[in-house]
Amino acid sequence: MARPVAAAARLVVRLPTFLLAWLIATFAIAAPPAPAVQTEIDGLLAQLEASGCEFNRNGSWYPAAEAKTHLLRKLKYLADRGMVQTTEQFIELAASGSSMSGQLYLVKCGSDAPIQSGKWLRSRLQDMRSAGRATSAP
Repeated sequence: MARPVAAAARLVVRLPTFLLAWLIATFAIAAPPAPAVQTEIDGLLAQLEASGCEFNRNGSWYPAAEAKTHLLRKLKYLADRGMVQTTEQFIELAASGSSMSGQLYLVKCGSDAPIQSGKWLRSRLQDMRSAGRATSAP
C-alpha cells in the first residue's frame, strides 16, 4: 500500500511545477508581435487604407478601409495565439489569402491589373524599410 501513496505524493509535488511550466510556455508562445513589427503592420494597413485601391476577398471587391478592418481581425486572431512574430508572417498568414476558402486576396489600384495582395504588401514593406534606412543613415 505504501507504493500508491508514494506515487500520489510525487504527483502532488510535481503537478504544480508542471502547471506553472505550462502556463509560462502558453503565455510566452501567445505573445503579441513586437512593437517594431506592429509598427510595420500598422504602416502597411495605413498605406492600404489610403491607397484608394480595392481588395478582392473570396471573389468580391471591397474598399481598402474594409480590407483593413478585416485584416486587423485576422491579425488579432493570430496574435492572440502567438502566430505572428514578424511582418512577413502577418502578410503570409493573414493578408495573402482566405483561411476559409484558400483563395488568394487581390489588390486592384485604378486601372492597373489586379495583383496578389501578398506581393503588393511585400513591395510596400520593402519600400518602408528602404525609406527607414535612408532616414536613419548618418
